[in-house]
Amino acid sequence: MPWFVYILRCGNGDLYTGVTNHLARRLAEHQSKKGGRFTAAHQPVELVYHEQAKDRSAALRREQQVQGWSRRNKLALVASDKGLLKAD
Repeated sequence: MPWFVYILRCGNGDLYTGVTNHLARRLAEHQSKKGGRFTAAHQPVELVYHEQAKDRSAALRREQQVQGWSRRNKLALVASDKGLLKAD
């Protein structure tokens, strides 16, 4: 089963990064306020980016990497403009 790293844009503009092995189900959980406290408190949420990872371990490593990035770099990833990505 594939794993995904995803980014949500919350109602207040914040970006939330997570991992799942079932993207549609996890998005529905976030939208129904059952996906976690952060997204429940910052509704509505919109899926703005996702990428597939080869396994859970790779997905978790990528999630940590993206979570450590600046907002600017996350937005560049969302825009799929990898040329804008810079090391933080």
